[in-house]
Amino acid sequence: MSRKKWTQEELERLFALRQTGKSWDNLTEDFPDCTPNALRKAFYNTMRAGIEVKKPGVKVLLVDIETAPMVVYAWGLFDQNIGLEQIIEDWAVLSFSAKWLGSKEIIYHDNRNKENPRDDKDILKIIHSLLDECDCVITQNGKRFDIPKLNARFIAHGMQPPSSYRIIDTLRIAKANFAFTSNKLAYMTDKLCTFYKKLTHKEFPGFDLWKQCLAGNKKAWAEMQEYNNHDVLSMEELYKILAPWDKTINFNVYSDDFINRCSCGNTEFKPTGHHYTNRGRYKKYKCTVCGKEHRDTQNLLSKEKRKDMKVV
Repeated sequence: MSRKKWTQEELERLFALRQTGKSWDNLTEDFPDCTPNALRKAFYNTMRAGIEVKKPGVKVLLVDIETAPMVVYAWGLFDQNIGLEQIIEDWAVLSFSAKWLGSKEIIYHDNRNKENPRDDKDILKIIHSLLDECDCVITQNGKRFDIPKLNARFIAHGMQPPSSYRIIDTLRIAKANFAFTSNKLAYMTDKLCTFYKKLTHKEFPGFDLWKQCLAGNKKAWAEMQEYNNHDVLSMEELYKILAPWDKTINFNVYSDDFINRCSCGNTEFKPTGHHYTNRGRYKKYKCTVCGKEHRDTQNLLSKEKRKDMKVV
């Protein structure tokens, strides 16, 4: 029989036991009131719903920052070359939103209570500690914008580099695999996402939102928080949709057990034939949840066969 409601403790126990390699049939010994199918359903529904459970593996952080614009002297509106002596105020980090992949909690901080909203040292300490803790970071255009910008502010404040982490960039996944009309977050989330599409500005359209935040407008800061948080939520949903196409990271290297996991968290795969290179043949499999392809590392061609083959 199936149970209608699972407690957090039961879900964590189910995940922990599943990570040991136990089959669904064997898990019924630990959950005698559940069928194998009910256990499988609870496991994958939990992952799809993004319910946070304690499970081993990679720590993935989603990050999005908003920055204050520079104030400069200029003689025109188009195609200007701004010299260093023309800078009145430099850019700074105004706010950031972050969340752990699969967690419901959003971590948001901004400078609204600062006398000078360009004073970003305190929020940089917070995001530095998050980056120090994570294994991977998911961003939209983060390799060119968010991460270098954060690093510039870290070193400007005398901070040491955070611990190393790898970057998954949804913009680069899109460019590498698709020919969308636009690779912007607004376009891709509008076309692909169901629950979280990038927000448009409400009371403060366009640049006015940043201008009003810098002026201390509380309503503008509230809108900035909603805008920043929604970017992270829509980016997380977008990543889950794009993930089956991404070959950036093998998440299996982050755990010490012998269980193969897909980037979606699934541990079940179906064989789909072989993958061929000019020097080898390998078994390939497809994730039964998201459809991502995985390959064995063992070359099925014998050493004699490989030695005898002519080089193409």
